[in-house]
Amino acid sequence: MRSDGADAGWSLVVPLKPLVRAKSRLSGAVGERLRPQLALAFALDTVSAALACEDVVDVAVVTDDPPAGERLTALGARVVADVPGRGLNAALAHGAAQVRERRAGAAVAALNADLPALRPAELRRVLAAAAAFPRAFLADAAEIGTTLLSAAPGVELAPAFGGPSRARHRESGAHEIVLPDTESVRRDVDTGADLLAALELGVGPHTARWVPRIRDRAGLEAGLKTGLETGLEGVRTSGA
Repeated sequence: MRSDGADAGWSLVVPLKPLVRAKSRLSGAVGERLRPQLALAFALDTVSAALACEDVVDVAVVTDDPPAGERLTALGARVVADVPGRGLNAALAHGAAQVRERRAGAAVAALNADLPALRPAELRRVLAAAAAFPRAFLADAAEIGTTLLSAAPGVELAPAFGGPSRARHRESGAHEIVLPDTESVRRDVDTGADLLAALELGVGPHTARWVPRIRDRAGLEAGLKTGLETGLEGVRTSGA
């Protein structure tokens, strides 16, 4: 994370639902008790990696979950209350506005909170590519949604996340970033299969600590259960 105080560098806006509602599609794979714990772990790993990125000045997390806010603040993020309370895109627009109240010349990027395998070096490459355009975005691993949307200084973020947001962001005029070796920035986690893929990349420490609980859960889906050892190996061997 940059600490020179200059306007150069990125401010990231990360949205996080209250944990009681976050990552609902994971319940079938990991169980209702683990689901909110994993949602928080994903966010902690995402924000930790973002703050470790050399071109990131600061990270603002938009959330109304006090316990999550405390944990994320301890990492060094700034927590912004979801004042609009009108869903994901309104929260992101509000977060971007709050960032620019502090840094009027900030380049801003919205980043998903569910990127537990995020690598700072890969994020830096994506942000460097985004800097060449007024607005740019990175599609998720499924090539349907979006994991990152950027706006240059003085340019409105205009987020259109949710569902087939790749198409909406492209139609809005944002440039699509296509880069090799950026899997960790594209690998969001909504389902058990997504979690398996993230584990294979190698997740951060907050998510990794829950892997034994996931593996031992009674009734775990067969595919996820057989793949966890591969995922664990990815946690052990992956680099930064």
